[in-house]
Parts: sequence; structure tokens; C-alpha cells
Amino acid sequence: MEKKLEKLPENLPTKWDLSPLFASDTDAKIEEEKKRVEAETKKFVEKWESRQDYLTDPKILKEALDDFNAWIETSGTNGKVGYYFQLRNEVVESAEVKTGLNQIENLSRQLGNQIQFFTLRLGKVTEAKQKEFLAFADLKIYWHFLERLFIEAKYTLTEPEEKIMTLFGGPAMANWVRLVSSLLAKEEVNGKNFSEIVGLVDDTDKVIRDVAAKNLNQIFVKHLDVAEAEINSVLAVKKTSDELRGLARPDLYRHLGDEVESAMVDTLVNVVADDFETPQKFYALKAKLLGLPKLAYHERNVPIGSLDKKYSYQSSAELVYNSLSKLDAEFAEIFYDFVIKGQIDVYPKKNKGSGAFCSHDLLSAPTFIMLNHNDKARDVLTLAHETGHGINNELIKKRQPAIYFDTPVSTAEVASTFMEDFALQEIASGLEGKNRLALIMTKLGDDISTIYRQIAFYRFETELHQTFRAKSFLSHQEIGAIFKKHMASYMGPAVEQSPGSENWWVYVSHFRAFFYVYSYASGLLISKSLQNLVRKNPAEIVKVKEFLSTGTSDSPKNIFAKLGIDISSKEFWQAGLGEIKKTFAEAEKLAQELKLI
Repeated sequence: MEKKLEKLPENLPTKWDLSPLFASDTDAKIEEEKKRVEAETKKFVEKWESRQDYLTDPKILKEALDDFNAWIETSGTNGKVGYYFQLRNEVVESAEVKTGLNQIENLSRQLGNQIQFFTLRLGKVTEAKQKEFLAFADLKIYWHFLERLFIEAKYTLTEPEEKIMTLFGGPAMANWVRLVSSLLAKEEVNGKNFSEIVGLVDDTDKVIRDVAAKNLNQIFVKHLDVAEAEINSVLAVKKTSDELRGLARPDLYRHLGDEVESAMVDTLVNVVADDFETPQKFYALKAKLLGLPKLAYHERNVPIGSLDKKYSYQSSAELVYNSLSKLDAEFAEIFYDFVIKGQIDVYPKKNKGSGAFCSHDLLSAPTFIMLNHNDKARDVLTLAHETGHGINNELIKKRQPAIYFDTPVSTAEVASTFMEDFALQEIASGLEGKNRLALIMTKLGDDISTIYRQIAFYRFETELHQTFRAKSFLSHQEIGAIFKKHMASYMGPAVEQSPGSENWWVYVSHFRAFFYVYSYASGLLISKSLQNLVRKNPAEIVKVKEFLSTGTSDSPKNIFAKLGIDISSKEFWQAGLGEIKKTFAEAEKLAQELKLI
């Protein structure tokens, strides 16, 4: 892209162009790619499986790790095929796609079992040998990979056991989770698909949102028995896995994988929970502004007032592009490619998954973003949010080897919320009065959901796993009661836990990813620290880019220590919450000045 380009072209693509992966679901190159991936995996296995020298000689280990990194970069366990069918499965309901996805997932498990000997054996070398490897100069590029491997190896099983765990991952967990999400995605009421119905619960017309909530409640009840069986199954698998690995608490494996100390997460959770008064005040203000004695559960995100215009996808993309251009030219260039090369699927439709996400796979494969755009201000922020993830991906691609092409979950939401808040600033410029209040309340609602709601989710998950482990089975009524308890804890008396709201856990996919949700809170609070850094001195964007380029090549604690941020400090998290309180105070003051309360 040339720097002189000042605006995006008209008529941007609105559907994914997956041709950089494959031309169609029946493309002959799909089978060729499978064979290539099998051959590359076999080549690595044949070279290293029967050898022991890489476990003792650091020079030979360097050669082995170079081969391993090359395999990750070009093939992995499914090449481009798994990525293609995962994306296709999000936007179409097709037996052919499901077959293709199941076939590549089966192959991926088989290949994963073949190659996992490498990391399993390497992780089990003696402590003395670990120190020797970590001190060897030529292995410096792999230092953090090895450090993580040695820590996680304390909880890995034997090779045969790990193979069994991998093989049963699909039928024991993934297939259950996919079943529930696919059942929900198929639902349609009065011509509206599931994603559209979810969007309608935020409608400013109370009749429309109440009908949408009623329809959602009926959908959840319809699939409650299946969801009950599903959640009990995945909880049982998690319990068994943790017991076999010797994990002392249900969330420990998540913390190990995210390279954070459990004490840090506990501090975050406790600091946020101790401040549940803030979201309770927010919802009380929202109820007053809507002229309601209480908010129904589904009315938490109803916008206050409305902005004067709709945000079409075209105008949303232009707004995000402008905000990125002011931050950094490389950010804008990356986004430009996303929007003109068909890397964003924009609109909701039947059989398309709900929500939004950003997806990446091999270094050589494009980033793809999924939206369910409804022309609202929040949809602009969603585009900026997912773009943040995408920019994070592309920067890591440029600056790290494939072995580090990922982000720790604990910091994965930093890039997304960073870009989102600068897009908000772009929207807000020039807004006054009721329009400004509407925008501030929208953003406050999102921040409340990102921080306080996700921590309430985390506490729900904690109690869910603990209760299941004590009882071995939970009815949907018991699950609903626990869910309702934790939702009420952060919403407070201004929000009614309406009949049916106890079943809304059914469609929260993150509960099946186990303890992922804390990362939304940690990511946003860290992001606010980086935003303050850049707002005080725009040149500090260099530090932000350094962070976004790190991938998994260092621990989150070390990464932020280099930026002068101590994420283990209670005071750090409290300072982040202080920013939310300032924004709330502004909203309350503005509402009073406008004589709305």
C-alpha cells in the first residue's frame, strides 16, 4: 500500500475470500495439502523419533528445534485444510463442510500423536540438562519455548497416555460443544436467525427487545437438555484430565498455558469483585435514563438515546482506518489489506455463527475476521476490536519465528481493546450533549461487560467446576442457580434476574474453553495503561508495537516489566478500574446537566 492513499475505496468486499486457502470445498488441492502435511510430519518423525542425541547435546537440539519450527511454519498438523474448513463451518450449514472438518480434525489428531514425542521427551530431561540447554548461546532464540516446556512438563503424562487424551479430545469434548453451537445457529424465528435475535435484545424499542428475549428464552429451553448433557460431559472430561495431571485447582492448567501466576489472577479477580459497586451504580443510572424502575436481565446493553446516524460497514471501516492512521502507518496498512482482500465476513445470516472473532493459523495463511454487523456504533467498536487482534497477528508474523506465533491469553485482549478505545475517540470527536452521553454510556456498558461481567463469569466457572467435582452431575436447574447468583452479584438490585435468564449460560462458548474469560478484564485494564502512555506521548507507540510483536517469545510479566508495568500489583489493577470510575462520573455529570436524572 502507498502511504499517500488517504481513504478506502468504495464498495468494500463483505464476504470472506478464502481462495488464498482453497478455491472451493471440493478443490483437488485439499487432498494434495493433506498429503503434503502428512509427508512433512512423517519426515520429521522419521528423522528424530528414534534418536536420543538431541536430548543430551545442545548443538543437535538446535538442529532439531530448527526442523520443528520449520514444520510449524509450513505445515503443523493440518496445514491450510483445517483452517479453511473451520472458517467455512462458521458461515455455512453444509454436510460436505462438516465432513471435511471432521476428516481434517481426525488427521490432525493422528499427526499430533505422531509428533508429540518430541516435546514430551524434551520436557522430561533432567533438571541439570534443562539448565544446560537454557544456558547454551545458540539456543537463545528458543529460550522461552524451552522454559515454558520444562514448566508444563511437570503436568504432562506419558506418551501413550497423551496420545489417548488427544484422540478422545474430539468425541469427548469438541463434538459436544459444536453440537450445541450448531443447534443454536440453526434457529430462526419470524425470518430472524439466532445472531439477529441476539442483536435485537439491545433494541431501543422495548416491545422489540422483550419479544427477542422471549424468543431467546424459548430457544434456550428447547435445547436445555442437550446443553445440560454437554456441559456435564465437558466438566467430567476436565475433572478427569486435571486429576490425571495432578493439577491442584481447575483453573491452574489455564494459568500455566497463559504463563501467569495463579496469585496474579486471584488478585485481579478479587480487586474487580471488590469493586462490583461500580457496575451496580452504572446499571442504576441506566435504569433511570431509560425511565424504568429496574432493568430486565436482557436490557443490560440497551443503548441510552441514539446517535444521529447509522454506521454502515463502509463508514465503519473508514472510521477505523482513520483512527489507525493517526496512531501508526503500519497499523493502517494492515487494516487496508484486511478490508480490500476479502478477509472480513461482515453481515449476519442464517447458519452463520453469532458474535465476532479474529482467526489465524499458519504464518503463510491470511488473517480472517468475522463480524455480525448491524450498523450500530457498537459494531464500529467491534470492527476495531477484531482488527486489533488481526494487527497483533500480522506484527508477530513479521518479527517472530513460527514457534512464537501466538499471544498469551492473559494479554490477548490488549491489542483489541487498545484499537477499540482509539476508534471510540474517533467517533466521539465533535459529539456533544445527548449524542456524547449515548456514546459514553455505550462504551461504559462495554467496559463493564469486559471487566466486571467477565470476572463474574470467572467466579461462576470456578463454582461450577467445584460443585460438579463434589456432586459428579449438575442439573440445568442447579447450573442456572449458580449462574443467576453470580450475575446478580455484579449487576446489583437495579437489574432483575428475569425468568429465563438463568439459562443464558447455554450459549456462552467461553465456558467450554475453561477460565478464558479473565483475560478480557486483564487485557482491557492493561490496555488502558498503554493508552495513557500513548496519549501523553504519541512516540510511545513504538513500545506498544514492540509488545504487539512479541508473541509468545517472553512471559507477559516480563513483557510488561520492560514497559514499566507490574501486572502482579494490586494497585495496578485498581488504577485501571479508576479509569472506569472517571468515565462513569463524566456520564453521571452529563446526565445531570442535561436534566435527564
